[in-house]
Amino acid sequence: MTLIRLLLLLLSMTSLLLAPVAVAQVSNTRPQVVLLQVQGAIGPGVSDYLHRALALAAIRPQKPELVLITLDTPGGLVSSLRDINQAILASPVPVACLVYPSGARAASAGTYMLYACHVAAMAPATNLGAATPIQLGGAESKQDDATPSSAEKKMLNDAIAYIRSLAQLRGRNAEWAEQAVRDAATLTATEALKLGVIDYISISPQQLLLQLDGKQLQTAAGSVLLHTANADLIDQRPDWRTRFINAITNPNIAYILMLAGIYGLVLEFYHPGVGIPGVAGAICMLLALYAFQLLPVNYAGVGLLLLGIALLIAESLVPSFGILGFGGVVSFVLGSIFLIDSDLEAYRIAWPVIFVLGLLSVLFFVVLLTFILRARRMALVSGLDAMIGAYAKVESGFPGRGQVLFMGERWQAECDMPLQPGQQVRVDGIRGLTLHLSPTSDSQRSQL
Repeated sequence: MTLIRLLLLLLSMTSLLLAPVAVAQVSNTRPQVVLLQVQGAIGPGVSDYLHRALALAAIRPQKPELVLITLDTPGGLVSSLRDINQAILASPVPVACLVYPSGARAASAGTYMLYACHVAAMAPATNLGAATPIQLGGAESKQDDATPSSAEKKMLNDAIAYIRSLAQLRGRNAEWAEQAVRDAATLTATEALKLGVIDYISISPQQLLLQLDGKQLQTAAGSVLLHTANADLIDQRPDWRTRFINAITNPNIAYILMLAGIYGLVLEFYHPGVGIPGVAGAICMLLALYAFQLLPVNYAGVGLLLLGIALLIAESLVPSFGILGFGGVVSFVLGSIFLIDSDLEAYRIAWPVIFVLGLLSVLFFVVLLTFILRARRMALVSGLDAMIGAYAKVESGFPGRGQVLFMGERWQAECDMPLQPGQQVRVDGIRGLTLHLSPTSDSQRSQL
């Protein structure tokens, strides 16, 4: 997977550099600012997008003055957030984060990301905060008076230490940062500026650039003096690769891809030679595996899901009056519920998706596989087995040995009963090249 990501990074570097180079040729004397956009839940797709954009900003022929990220997020995955913040902290180009447009928010993981940036700004009528780890928040809401477990304390203390370290690094309000984690505190833009949580209130990215002109910032590469008043904004919104990764890392899409892959491979296994189900299933399975290695997958959920599919297959192979089928449905539904280990709404499999795919899975294995197995058990239409029970026409001889016309050819045959030329007889067996015959009844003759 690492090799695949490196190859995709090299391809995307070429495509992303084409437009900025064209801008630089037109106006190569003016400073440049790279504009990025994060909208929606912070996940593997956003992490990949920001990682690539920051890496490209550091190697541009004309080094940009600033990377400006507009942010509107309800939160996201901790693993993706930490990857993003590590890239921001290591960036030699200063990174500014603006919660934008009005009405946007930097909730939960967005608050950590805002604290990590060299410059933190918010548009009017925006908010930030509520940075309590969501699993811990869910547990506390159910048991308000319960003493937190050791695991919950460790999670809470780790989150507090992390956001305090970011606040101390950037010289921002560490006490309120702890409240945002411990008590899920929130602030408006005006309150955040008053408490020293953010640096500026800006109604647009252009106004923020004017406010930052002449400001001295400390980056991983040293001190940087910004010249952003007349800078060219290089818009690098998420490209097709980012949108594709965002799509397949959506838990619902990854879940559908995995089931489509399993069904395609099962169909190819039971009915080989078609090719299309196997190829499509293999592609879907590989995409699902790539998505799941980026998502917080619960392997107990994967096990229950596979067990449910295995029980449904067993019900199709060996009918058990519904016992295996019922157990398969229960296991399938439970595995689907536990598959993604996250309480974040954007990273949970939707109930309608589970219900519809569960129903389709039952229909697939009960109807389609049963039909395929019945087709495979049908009588053969070639070979010796197909000759037994077929009918021939007497030409001469009998009782004893004689000749019959069978399948357009003349055969030697034996029968202990007298037979008349032109009479229809049944082939009961074959020994060598000699047929063993028996006469047919009148009703059978009338049907011939």
